[in-house]
Amino acid sequence: MNDFFDPRFPGIEDLKAHAKKRMPGFAYDYLIGGCMEEISVKRNRLDIEAVQLRSEFLKPFESSILDVDLFGQTYSAPFGIAPVGLQGLMWPKAPEILAKSAADKNIPYILSTVSSASLETIAEISEGKAWFQLYNPTDKEIRQNLLERIKLAGYPVLVVTVDVPTFGYRPRDIKNGLAMPPKMTIKNILQMLSRPSWFIETALAGKPEMQTLKPYMPPNMPVDQLAAFMNQTVMGRVDIEGLKPIRDFWKGPLVIKGLINENDVKSAIELGADGVIISNHGGRQLDAGESPVKPLQVISEKYKSQIKIMMDSGLRSGTNIASALALGADFTFLGRPFVYAVGALGKKGGYHAINALSTQLTQIMNQLGCAQVSDLPQYLVD
Repeated sequence: MNDFFDPRFPGIEDLKAHAKKRMPGFAYDYLIGGCMEEISVKRNRLDIEAVQLRSEFLKPFESSILDVDLFGQTYSAPFGIAPVGLQGLMWPKAPEILAKSAADKNIPYILSTVSSASLETIAEISEGKAWFQLYNPTDKEIRQNLLERIKLAGYPVLVVTVDVPTFGYRPRDIKNGLAMPPKMTIKNILQMLSRPSWFIETALAGKPEMQTLKPYMPPNMPVDQLAAFMNQTVMGRVDIEGLKPIRDFWKGPLVIKGLINENDVKSAIELGADGVIISNHGGRQLDAGESPVKPLQVISEKYKSQIKIMMDSGLRSGTNIASALALGADFTFLGRPFVYAVGALGKKGGYHAINALSTQLTQIMNQLGCAQVSDLPQYLVD
């Protein structure tokens, strides 16, 4: 399984097209959708695709190594699986599938607070290798309880997402009446029945629910009250003061996710954070927002010696990963591509995506004449 690769799907677009045929429309829309007119989603792609790299052929060169040291761990590739909410809605047991494949392939998997698998389950499946992504709860008791559970489960790295002070205005989800579990409208039922593989796998797995947050929800809470519960209890605006008690409690590596302003990165360094993820939440929060590409380069040049700098949003291929690393990222994360892979290939999808991205990145580095990931900035075309 570790070396699984399906030649029918050599690229992420191939996986995306096949996943669309296997997922209900409301789940697929949630996965691909962005905020408002989805301009930011498109901008992310255009900006990373505009990055150019320059090869060097006549110098001595033997081979490329993808290994990266990060927070005391050596990973087998400079990319990991970004947190994606409601994964089990898009494909049954998706968090479990991806956490297992990431652990086997020695790359980080980040579990979302609003995932369909509990943090305890993923800690066990990943053998303590997964990271946890936290939305800072407005309820202090819930926050403290969550932090204690994360610590007890043995998560090595805590990632706090700060770029969701409001629910993104996402027209696709509004039209679909998206909820977890999904609303049983006639339209949604017909979509589920039209995807027999998804329907059968979901029946076997059980209805998708937010397992990590389930202990904090009122019993038998109607699905139409979920958004209000999330907004009032779990997803609070996170400023530097809100991060201080988390930093005080969490003694392991702390990563702040969702920064794009260099002033915020400076504040994160002053807080004592160990890493930042430069991100615009995949274009799902601010449609007029800039992509991470230019901020990444500026922030890297200014702060790389002081903090680990990572990136997500808009990355879809080995080429995109190489470009982000050339811009100064120490590490990268991808979200949608891995869910496409699981939607297309089920239990084998995670292995396929990791192997495809690793092969692509190795080919690019060999073509450039780049021996190790940290040397990629030398090949950037300014």
